[in-house]
Amino acid sequence: MTEVNFNTKTARQKGKHLSKEERETINALLNQGYSYRKIANYIGLSPQTVVNEVNRGTVRQKKKMNGKTSYFEVYDPTYAHERYKQKRLLCHRPIKFQTVRSFLAEFVEAFKRFKFSPDAFVGEAKRNQSFFKDERVCTTTLYKYIDQNLLEVKNIDLVRKTSIKKRKKASKAPNKRLYGESIENRPDTVESREEFGHFEIDTVIGKKAGSESVLLTLTERKTRYEIIKVIDGKDTDSVTYAINQIINEYGENIFQSITADNGSEFANLATVLNGRMKVYYTHPYASSERGTNENHNGIIRRFLAKGESIDSKDRRTLESIADIMNELPRKILNYQRPREAFQQECLLISSSCC
Repeated sequence: MTEVNFNTKTARQKGKHLSKEERETINALLNQGYSYRKIANYIGLSPQTVVNEVNRGTVRQKKKMNGKTSYFEVYDPTYAHERYKQKRLLCHRPIKFQTVRSFLAEFVEAFKRFKFSPDAFVGEAKRNQSFFKDERVCTTTLYKYIDQNLLEVKNIDLVRKTSIKKRKKASKAPNKRLYGESIENRPDTVESREEFGHFEIDTVIGKKAGSESVLLTLTERKTRYEIIKVIDGKDTDSVTYAINQIINEYGENIFQSITADNGSEFANLATVLNGRMKVYYTHPYASSERGTNENHNGIIRRFLAKGESIDSKDRRTLESIADIMNELPRKILNYQRPREAFQQECLLISSSCC
């Protein structure tokens, strides 16, 4: 080790834990015979901190010489750092973990039955005050428990525990004709989600090969309310029939606009709904312009894997996926459930019509 200057105390962030390199430095200086005070001054610690570190990191070793066994104690920086890491891992966990067992059990149940994400469960618990503060943990701690394999829920089960990919800028694709009015003409109030009644529409297929039923999905932009209908095929007639069914079921007054992609199944949508609501079309190959609907289609895939036949499943079971989705608390809604938000908006419309 090069000669060190002990006259000037090293500037060091207060409260920062010792690093592996600093422990190795302590060991090297101890082996050179420097005092605790000089070592502390060089690293930027108090002398007592160095004393405590050496005491905690000292191990007993055995040495044989001339047939005799002797024991001696020495500071081991590797052992000291591993001991520190284990202590940090277990820090406060036993006490806190025991006091929140009921909360964790309810989370596991909600995850298994209703696909609640850790953040959705924590957020709703806070919002509804269903647990006292000392009876629950924050989202970060809940993820930590999952990382440490303390729960039945594993990281592999968390389908959204990945980094979010940056969306590509939509291509205008000027050579491809839109079926109707462009999304570029959609009002700012729709973009900002200030107004209720603006939907995004898409289809979700099961098997790629062959002719079978598909899912028609509609997502209300403001409340994230989901509607799912099983339709006979990915064609204009099936879409038109289902749309009319949905409008009759929910009432035409809640629909202000629908945004669709340029799939051939939506080619007649603007004509069918002319005078009843606005229809906007996204740019070709720009699924991010229906981001809410695309995100919801990803949630549907938790229940219907790609390539899985839709016709092999019960129609009511498939359409009830929307019920599960509408009961998932959303951070964007301050952990309100889409069903609750949707019903509130419908009540406002009803009261304004009276």
